[in-house]
Amino acid sequence: MAYVVFMIVVFIEVVWVWRIGLIGFGNVGQGFIRLLASKADFLENKFGFRFSVVAISDPVKGNAYDPGGLDLSEIVSHLDKYGDIKKMEVEKDFNSMDVVRNFDLDIVVEATPTNIESGEPGLSHIRGALDAGRHVVTSNKGPIALAYRELSDLARRRGVFLRFEGTVMSGTPVISMGMELLSLCELKGVYGILNGTTNYILTRMEEGLTYDDALREAQTLGYAEADPTMDVDAWDPAIKIVILANVLMDADLRIEDVERTGIRGISRDDVMAAVGRGKRIKLIAYSYMEDGRVYAGVGPKELDASEPIASVMGVTNAITFKTDVLGDITVVGPGAGRIETGYALLNDILYIHRHT
Repeated sequence: MAYVVFMIVVFIEVVWVWRIGLIGFGNVGQGFIRLLASKADFLENKFGFRFSVVAISDPVKGNAYDPGGLDLSEIVSHLDKYGDIKKMEVEKDFNSMDVVRNFDLDIVVEATPTNIESGEPGLSHIRGALDAGRHVVTSNKGPIALAYRELSDLARRRGVFLRFEGTVMSGTPVISMGMELLSLCELKGVYGILNGTTNYILTRMEEGLTYDDALREAQTLGYAEADPTMDVDAWDPAIKIVILANVLMDADLRIEDVERTGIRGISRDDVMAAVGRGKRIKLIAYSYMEDGRVYAGVGPKELDASEPIASVMGVTNAITFKTDVLGDITVVGPGAGRIETGYALLNDILYIHRHT
């Protein structure tokens, strides 16, 4: 007897939805969420990227958790109306380490403020998330400057990604350029303008203001903090050059290894005298290799006005890569901003999406 067997094959499409937790809901975290909310359809249509923001944790702006995914339009609405998310009717009784360890997440976004002394609490957030097998993207300079080797080794052992484009020039892609697009080059050095506040002050001094007047204007416009130490004493660019040297030049520098001079001692007369010589004063962060050792520093430098970086004015940043194959490559772009840094976080997430 012959038998006829009919086989019905059912194809089921499995769609991966990335589950995201955000720690830190200040300007950068808010910029990231607003960008996600506005780009959701674009991300799915162009990249096949689907996501669910499960948790947000911030000690000031509030906590929000929903295992089924938070409503981003509701989050943005609460931000616009109240300036925080404390009145959202979702679970709030948890802390940032719950986001790191206890929630079902694929990616932790760490956007807390930079602490250059200990890296905390960001360092514990990133270390805990990586150890738990979660991918991490961050804009927090402290942990990357202080513990890059430890964290990158941990990510490698756990088989996850650690991405941190937003730590140096916000959304302008300098780390990814150095790590990926210039990976076939020997990088002999990097230098550039890595702090928009000081570049703005020097620009306004060239336009006639005194240092004190230019600083007050920068503070009024929100470019400088009430305590401008991180900027004008060059701590911020020192941290960034440590990151670039350690990541791109395989150095093992600490922040205290950077020769650092700020711009407090620069007068309007100094700026105008340089202009009279066909030059411009810029606060330049630099790293170079000599006799097999990497050195780094930051300080005011007179540049020829014809040099590409010398023409970068206002709050704009710029960096030059010195390579063996392609010569000097200069990248100019924004170095701060909540949407710009949010873009860096999102772009790092898309990198993970493409390479997983």
